[in-house]
Amino acid sequence: MEGTNCPTGERRLEDRMIAETVCSAVSAAGLGVAAVTAYRKRFLSAIRIAAYALVPIALVMTGVVGWLAGTALSPTAWAGFGLLGCAWLLFVVTRAVERRRGGTRKERRAAARAAREDAVAPAASAPSLGPGARRAAAPASGRAAARPSAASRGEDDFSDIEAILKKHGI
Repeated sequence: MEGTNCPTGERRLEDRMIAETVCSAVSAAGLGVAAVTAYRKRFLSAIRIAAYALVPIALVMTGVVGWLAGTALSPTAWAGFGLLGCAWLLFVVTRAVERRRGGTRKERRAAARAAREDAVAPAASAPSLGPGARRAAAPASGRAAARPSAASRGEDDFSDIEAILKKHGI
C-alpha cells in the first residue's frame, strides 16, 4: 500500500464513517421531532416518527450502511443494479402483455380451438322450438284453449326466454 495517496481500504473506511455520521444525525433529528410531537400530546404521530427515525441507525448497526458505502462508488455494483432493474422491467412488461392478451400462446390456441368446436352450426340459426311451441301445436278444444291459465302463460314466457338464450349460446 505504500506509494499510493489513497489506499482503497482507507477510502472505504472514510465513506463508511461519513455515512454512519449522517445516519446518526438523521436519527437524532427524527427523535427530536418525535419528542416535540409527543410534547404537543400527539402520541400516535410521535411514535410513528420515532419508528422512522430509528431506521437509519438500525441500518448502521446491522452493517447495511457499510455495505452500501462500499458499493456506492463501485461501477460494477451499479451495473449489477442496472441489470437487475432491467430484468425486473422486462418481467413486468411481459406479464402485463400476457395478461392483456389473455394468457400464454398455448392457452390462446386452446381457447381458439374450443371456440371453433363450439361454433353454432348453420342450421342452428333458425329459431329453436321450445316446449311452449309444442304445447301450442296440440289441438285445443273449447273455451279453455282460447284463454290459457296464468300458470301456463308464465311457463310459455320462460320457455321463450330459454329458447332465445339457447339460440345465443348462453
